[in-house]
Amino acid sequence: MSQGFNVLIIDDHPLIVKAYQSAIRHVGKRKTEYSFNVDTANNCDEANEKIMQAVNSDDLDLVFLDISLPPSEDGSIISGEDLGMIIREKLPETKIIVSTTYTKNVRLNSILKSMDPDGFLIKNDLTPDVLTEAIEIVLQEPPYYCKTVLRFLRKKTTNDFVLDRTDRKMLFELSRGARMKELPAKLNLSIAAIERRKRMLKEEFRVDGKGDRELLKAAEEAGFI
Repeated sequence: MSQGFNVLIIDDHPLIVKAYQSAIRHVGKRKTEYSFNVDTANNCDEANEKIMQAVNSDDLDLVFLDISLPPSEDGSIISGEDLGMIIREKLPETKIIVSTTYTKNVRLNSILKSMDPDGFLIKNDLTPDVLTEAIEIVLQEPPYYCKTVLRFLRKKTTNDFVLDRTDRKMLFELSRGARMKELPAKLNLSIAAIERRKRMLKEEFRVDGKGDRELLKAAEEAGFI
């Protein structure tokens, strides 16, 4: 029996998009009962628009999702992680294959906790065989984790600290030059609550006692900005 899949590739790197498209074609040749309708988006606004279209038609089966994407024009969607959470909420049956270049433990843990992806790929691990295997397993019997993610899971400690959406929004606004007095209106939090979150993040990123510049640098290196 033939199976058709609607696929959305969300990535701003043309070579990665082509690699996904090639892998999808290869799977279609190996699995002749599969057919694929593939669309693409290369920023948060375009991706969100296509996700909302899919919500109305309920016809999105698989999403390839890059974590590092240009934010939306209004700053409401900061990264692919926010898009993944939207997909999980609006299209819970849609399968998500996440890809990222980031390998910091805190970043991997945040992605796993926030959206529980059906596939999780580190871009440095990508090969045609890995992509083909990931697609086939995710469509048939997920999850699929690449070797770097599996190593992280095997070594995972009891530290389950996760940056929530408010934390990531705060870091994003600070990185854009927002002043402390502007943050309560942007985050719907008191100054005291914002300071408390900053202290917790500085502890997590091991920049205790240092300023916002050091916090932002550590957050950027981990892939949150």
